[in-house]
Amino acid sequence: MADPRGFLKHRREEPAHRPIPLRLMDFREVHEHDSAATVEKQASRCMDCGVPFCHAACPLANIIPEWNDLVRMDRWKEAFDRLHATNNFPEWTGRICPAPCEGGCVLAIDDDAVTIKNIELAIAERGFEEGWVQPIPASFDTGQSIAVVGSGPAGLAAAQQLTRAGHSVTVFERDDKLGGLMRYGVPDYKLEAQYIDRRLEQMRAEGTEFIVGVSPTVKDLSGFDAVVLATGATLARDLPAPGRKHSGIYQAMEYLPWANRQAAGESHEDTIDAKGKNVVVIGGGDTGIDCFGTALRQGAKSVTQLDIHVPAPEKRSPVTPWPMFPLIKSSASAHEEGDYVVTGEEPEELAERLGLAHRKTGSSLADRLFSANTVEFHGEDGKVTGLTVNEVEVVDGQRVPVAGTEYHLDADLVLLALGFTGPERGGLVHDLGLQADKRGRLVRDEDYQAERAETASAFGGFDGPVFIAGDNGRGASLIVWAISEGRACAEAVDRVLMGETNLPRAVNPSDMPIGV
Repeated sequence: MADPRGFLKHRREEPAHRPIPLRLMDFREVHEHDSAATVEKQASRCMDCGVPFCHAACPLANIIPEWNDLVRMDRWKEAFDRLHATNNFPEWTGRICPAPCEGGCVLAIDDDAVTIKNIELAIAERGFEEGWVQPIPASFDTGQSIAVVGSGPAGLAAAQQLTRAGHSVTVFERDDKLGGLMRYGVPDYKLEAQYIDRRLEQMRAEGTEFIVGVSPTVKDLSGFDAVVLATGATLARDLPAPGRKHSGIYQAMEYLPWANRQAAGESHEDTIDAKGKNVVVIGGGDTGIDCFGTALRQGAKSVTQLDIHVPAPEKRSPVTPWPMFPLIKSSASAHEEGDYVVTGEEPEELAERLGLAHRKTGSSLADRLFSANTVEFHGEDGKVTGLTVNEVEVVDGQRVPVAGTEYHLDADLVLLALGFTGPERGGLVHDLGLQADKRGRLVRDEDYQAERAETASAFGGFDGPVFIAGDNGRGASLIVWAISEGRACAEAVDRVLMGETNLPRAVNPSDMPIGV
C-alpha cells in the first residue's frame, strides 16, 4: 500500500527550470529533470485513495495511484508498463498536458496536489533511457487496410493501436514532417521535435506507414477498407476590428509554425520574425502564451499579451470546486521570462539576441494586461503601428467597456491567438459528404463513425466507413483528449471491421465533458 504519511513528510517539489538568461538564448526544453530519488519521494505523497479522483479526471483514465506507488517502491519497469497500458505517448502528455488529473487529486482539496505530470514524464523518460520502449508488432495480419488522415496525437494514437491490432495502416500528413500541431504549433521549448521523432521510429518499426506532404483525395482512399479523419480543428477565430487589414497582423498559427522551422535551422522568406519589434499578442490562452515565449526568444523589443478575462484568483475559485479543473492564477514559464528584469549586466551575446540594448536597466522583458479588449488597429502605409485598447467588465454576463479606460499600444507585429472554430470544410470533408454541427464539429455517432449527407457514390465512390477522431469531432481541446479519442476510435474501427475487438475503449463522444 502507499506510504500513509508521505504527503505529511514531503512538500510538493517541481523540477527546476533552466536559468532564464540561458533558456532565452535557445529553443531547448525549459525544465530540468529530477533525480530518481526525488521523483520517488514525490510519488510517495500519493495516498492511493479508495476513490481516486485523479483517475476519473484524466481523459485517458490513467491508473495514476498504481504507477505512483510502483515508482515509490523503485519498481520503475512495472510503472512503465502500467503507464503505457492507457497512454501511447506519455512523454508528450508529461510535457504539454495541463494535468487535469492534478486538479482532481484528493490532496488538492486543501494542499498541493501530487506532481502527477512530472512523475509521468519521469517514468516515460526512464523507459527510453533503459531501452524499454520497443516496437510491439502485431502477431497476425487481419487483411484490413486503414487510412489515417492527420498525424497529430489523435491520428498517431489511432494508427498505433490499429497497427498493433494487425491492420495495415497508412498515415497521411499534408505537412512536410509528421506531428501536426505538436511539431508546427507547440514551441520546441515545450516539446522538442526529437521527442516526436523517436516515437515515430517505434511506430515505423511496428509497421505503420507514413505518407508525408500529401493531402489525400477520395481517389487516394479508394483502396482502403476504412478511413479515420484526425485532421484537427485548424480554423482560427479572427478579430474583425477596424484596421484588421493592415499588414503585420497574423494568426498565431501563421507565426508559430515558422518559428518552429526557424528553431530547426530552416529558413524561408515567409518567416515571421519578432526580432527588434514591438509585439502584441491578443489572447490569454496556451497559444497566446506560446507566441509570448517565442517572441521573447526571437529578440522582440517588447512583448505585451492582452487577455480579455479578469485575472484568475490566487486560490481555487468556487466556480471550479474540487475535483474540477481549477480556475486559479498560474504563471507559465514564458511569463517567468517576461517578468525577468534587465540588469544591464547580461552577457553581450544575450543582450544582442534579445535586443536588450533597446531596454532600460531595471525594466522587465514583457507584460500581461487583463480585462483588455482591442478596439481598433492603427497603421501607416498599410502597415500596423499600434492599437487602441480599453478595459472591460462583466455586467449581466456580458463584457462591456469601462468608460475612460482607452489606451494605446505601439505594435509592429500583432499575433491573434483567439482559439479555433472547427475543422476546415473543404477537401475530404466536402468530398466525403461529412456534416458539421452548430459548433463547427464534424458529426459522428457513439462509435466515432461519421454521418454523411449523401450516398458515397456521389462523393468519389468511397463506400467504406469513415471515422472522426480528435479536435475535428470534439472541438479544440487538450492533447490528452486527442490521444484518448484516437485510442477509443481505434477500438470502434477494429470492432466494425472485425465484428469484435480486444482493444481498450476509453470513452465515447456522448460521455465527454467539455470543461477541459
